[in-house]
Amino acid sequence: MGVLCFARGAFTSARKYTGRYLCVTFLSGASAPAGVRVRRYSQETVQRNVSAQFVCYHLPHRTLLKIQGQDTSPFLQGIITNDMGLLEEPGLTAMYSHMLNVQGRTLYDIMLYSLKEADAGQGVFLECESTMKDSILRHLKMYKLRRKVNINPCPELSVWAVLSKQKNAGQEASKPELSSPDKALVWETDPRIQEMGWRLVLDSQVDPLDIIASCQKGDSVDYHRHRYAIGLPEGVKDLPPGVALPLESNLVYMQGISFSKGCYIGQELTARTHHTGVIRKRLMPVHLSAPVQDLEEGAALQTQSGKPAGKHRAGVGELGLSLIRMAHAKEALTLKSSHDTTVVLEASVPDWWPKDVKNN
Repeated sequence: MGVLCFARGAFTSARKYTGRYLCVTFLSGASAPAGVRVRRYSQETVQRNVSAQFVCYHLPHRTLLKIQGQDTSPFLQGIITNDMGLLEEPGLTAMYSHMLNVQGRTLYDIMLYSLKEADAGQGVFLECESTMKDSILRHLKMYKLRRKVNINPCPELSVWAVLSKQKNAGQEASKPELSSPDKALVWETDPRIQEMGWRLVLDSQVDPLDIIASCQKGDSVDYHRHRYAIGLPEGVKDLPPGVALPLESNLVYMQGISFSKGCYIGQELTARTHHTGVIRKRLMPVHLSAPVQDLEEGAALQTQSGKPAGKHRAGVGELGLSLIRMAHAKEALTLKSSHDTTVVLEASVPDWWPKDVKNN
């Protein structure tokens, strides 16, 4: 696929172009009329995209619940892996966590953001998978009992991820300035890892480009490609409810769990696994020799000699996440596609993992 852009307009005496750009997207190997899609971009749009330092991705697969009331903190403390007390510390207003079942397996991956309202007390926004919203509501209400909390969905709000276009390894990008900070209900550094940029929550009627001057909009598919490239799971495809184990899913490396907070649902198995120090499988980014589609859930991975090596979870194109036995993580692995063809996978160790793990 290629793109041709033609200028239609004139230059002023100051050599500044005034007019519009005509961009034609064509398919390689096909005659132009058969695969042509014509899009018109104003000078402002083209110049914004060229000069933009950040990319805003709308995340329709994520939604928000508002939890508010004087018992918010103790209520959530007993059903999430992280410590609600952290949100009471100065300067920390966002937190990543999982909710587990009684067997210690992940049900939901969530992010919590402190409410800005002065009278909110311990109120939070809870970001979760859109398809699991009703399930999470039932889960929360089951454990609410007589707690003084109100739980409401927020369909009028939209979740955005803002990523830097700078690719300086090991250097944290500067947080972009907002021209209207009051319009952002949440504007926080992603609490998982710095490579995931920032989280922005707006009223659905507000355009993020109106408040972030140096930003352009991106395709959500590219957001997921970025996640898979760096090995960060998100949502039910990467973390199947009732199947994924939090420590195998690298929850510790994503600052999503506390081992000193006391009891919570699913805590016993998780704490025991942590203290034994033995985690034989981990969720790792993989590169596939060819894209695969319509795989069965938990498709089996094998070594070249036929030994079981783990299970493939999900991905986009040639990028994905697989749960891999660490003993075979450095080997070339194979996967059978739905068409019974063999695809080769190579796993890699993410840069954001601790050095002692990366060096093993």
